[in-house]
Amino acid sequence: MKKIITTICALMGIGSAVLAEVKLPKFFSDIMVLQQQTECNIWGTAEAGKTVAVKTSWDNKTYKVKAADNGSFEIKVVTPEAGGPYDITFDDGTKHTLRNVLIGEVWICSGQSNMEMQMKGFKMQPVEGTTEELLQCKDSKLRLFTVKRKASLTPLADVTGQWDEAYAASVRDFSATAYYFGRTLRRQLDVPVGLIVTAWGGSACEAWMKADWLKAFPKVTLPESDADVKKLQQRCPTALFNGQMHPLVGYTMRGAIWYQGEDNVTRADYYADLMAAMVKGWRGEWKQGDFPFYYCQIAPYDYSLIDWEQYNSAFLREQQMKAETLIPNARMAVLMDAGLEYGIHPRKKREAGERMAILALSNTYGVKGLPDFAVYKSVEFKGDTAIVSFDRSKEWVYFENGTTSNLFEVAGSDKVFHPATKVWIERNRVYVKSDKVNQPVAVRYAFKDWAQGDLMHDGLPVSSFRTDSWEF
Repeated sequence: MKKIITTICALMGIGSAVLAEVKLPKFFSDIMVLQQQTECNIWGTAEAGKTVAVKTSWDNKTYKVKAADNGSFEIKVVTPEAGGPYDITFDDGTKHTLRNVLIGEVWICSGQSNMEMQMKGFKMQPVEGTTEELLQCKDSKLRLFTVKRKASLTPLADVTGQWDEAYAASVRDFSATAYYFGRTLRRQLDVPVGLIVTAWGGSACEAWMKADWLKAFPKVTLPESDADVKKLQQRCPTALFNGQMHPLVGYTMRGAIWYQGEDNVTRADYYADLMAAMVKGWRGEWKQGDFPFYYCQIAPYDYSLIDWEQYNSAFLREQQMKAETLIPNARMAVLMDAGLEYGIHPRKKREAGERMAILALSNTYGVKGLPDFAVYKSVEFKGDTAIVSFDRSKEWVYFENGTTSNLFEVAGSDKVFHPATKVWIERNRVYVKSDKVNQPVAVRYAFKDWAQGDLMHDGLPVSSFRTDSWEF
């Protein structure tokens, strides 16, 4: 944290001679939410050498800290069980009070456009169910903060944004995915929830990482000047970590959610390792151990509709599935049934947010009885039939639209895939065969850009998968 504060002063060009009162980053303000039952970091600047007294109204306790020679200070305050509203008063000779502060659950929400996409949608790209939701979204205990876009060559100290309570106008301009995540936590946990969204449409995973973390990836070219950042913006490696994530580092929270991957479809082969390095890096910065990390698998979409060299985005989805095995305390929400063939921004944002909330409620908060995502486990070949098994399948798998599916393919030793001519389920296994493949060696399910997933478990979709490791 001390490094962060030093950076604050250096980057803001604040000298001890001009500091006359306590100044705080934008996210320490009225209406904010602090993480419950922990020691929360608070930092800022004051006149060099002055003692800053911080009084918390929930326990009437006063904490004191002396501002450093550069004016920076940092302090930890002990938070109670969820509740509020409370006040926090800063006094260095001049009193400054933050009002209407709640104690509850805080989550960082990041990614690219499908995380950034507001409830009002993009132009000619609506979010499903927005009107109904805006009519009932008012909730003074759901608090929202959106970090404005900022790419930077060097780490910044603060962001632009403000806390708002949830009501029609604020929710309309807030991330739909994050909102549905937070709304679901509010209803299940019945405690205040604070959401901090830091996202940028079209952003690369590499943009949300520090330079040191990217050294393991020789294909990544690091920026050398502001011109590089200006040219690449949200796709510039390190630029969004510096501009939109670094200022937040240290804000005490429960965990993070993530919805990104579309920009990385063209270089999917190392995405799981890249994502694992990013999460490890974030956790190292926050110093909160292996905090929970939940993320959305990118939804199916026909990528041939955009001016890209043709890639099969199923390989990126596969890498996202692999990332679960590389990142401790992380789980993926599958969206195979929530895509949009002609649009890279699916309308079904409620499914995205709620499914990450299901994972958080089950795995972080210990809520019992919620469904889980079954995942491909293994395949066995008997004669002309492939038998596919699944993990995490408390219930039997099933097909959404009937007793069979047209999304399975089978290949023999020639590595040529043919549509399955017969697909059926017995208990918790899927049986697959093709009249054109007498001795199958590989099976694929929905392994293409666009597919409306129909293999389900307990009301949730199963990810696309393949049993082979071929490079095509």
